[in-house]
Amino acid sequence: MKGLLLAGGHGTRLRPLTYTGNKHMLPIANKPMLMYGFDQMRASGIREIGVILGPLQEGIVEALEDGSKFGVKVTYIAQPEPKGIAHAVLISKEFVGDSPFIVHLGDNLLKDNIPEFAREFLRSEADASVILTRVNDPERFGVVLLEEGRIIKLIEKPKQYISDLALAGVYFLRPTIFPIIEKLRPSRRNELEITDAIQKLLDLGGKITYHEVSGWWKDTGRPEDILEANQLVLKDLKTSIGGMIEHGVTVSGEVEVGEGTIVHSGATLRGPIVIGDHSEIGDGASVGPNTSLGSHVRILGATIENSIVLDGTVVDCRERIVDSIIGKNSRIISSLTSPSGGRRFVVGESTFVSL
Repeated sequence: MKGLLLAGGHGTRLRPLTYTGNKHMLPIANKPMLMYGFDQMRASGIREIGVILGPLQEGIVEALEDGSKFGVKVTYIAQPEPKGIAHAVLISKEFVGDSPFIVHLGDNLLKDNIPEFAREFLRSEADASVILTRVNDPERFGVVLLEEGRIIKLIEKPKQYISDLALAGVYFLRPTIFPIIEKLRPSRRNELEITDAIQKLLDLGGKITYHEVSGWWKDTGRPEDILEANQLVLKDLKTSIGGMIEHGVTVSGEVEVGEGTIVHSGATLRGPIVIGDHSEIGDGASVGPNTSLGSHVRILGATIENSIVLDGTVVDCRERIVDSIIGKNSRIISSLTSPSGGRRFVVGESTFVSL
């Protein structure tokens, strides 16, 4: 079995964070979101992974290289324009060859047993298998209609309600899907839809199986989705202290502190939180809960809650910052001597904010 990891698109809903980098490299609990799907494939026994790259490629090739350091072989496949999931599959035909394969969207995270699903698919005679999850806003997703435990209809972003069972961004397919995609017409979004391809496969008598997600799932297309995904991943955090926590620091909950990081006396850590390497938490600062700080981050005096702060950023103020994503190498400073009711930011890379 081979794997396709989709990392294309423009990331328009995550601007300004994606003006200077690929959205799939944004960190969730200090791990690039792309790596969650990548690791699921490796755990499934896949040793050949095709990574679909769009126009924003920053960081991906540098992180994965040729895959050898992860025990896999990585092949990069260019998709200059976001023409749909089915198009990404189609341009990977030569890479896939005669193998069954997994398609995993790089910006979808789910806590479920993908390796077991993969083994089950290989043992089965199914032509395709999909992962489903119940959502409150099915108009944002591809959805399926079930009847007596069987998929009878798939539709992309329905204008009218037909089901709350959404496709969760993981597809198990066989090469028989390629002739179907080759005959597809673009949708009203001018994309080749994977839902249309699987529907056609179903119409032709193909066997489509499914699994409904038992754990959590998150599509990280918007800043609020990334923050929620960060919370979900942090729930499983276990305390690990690689740096120094001075005497007089108040600590509660699960806390991970990276190598070379120092937390000064008078600071407060409220888990779950993860702090990268060579960072500094100053006297009077408070971090957490549900917060991820990257490496070489300095939090001096501020309170940071339910937020993600990327590498190299300095926050030097007496502000309370909540529900925020702060890009790499940014600076947020304030001359205020007392905290405000709470600031909320989505700040791109190398930004300066004076409050």
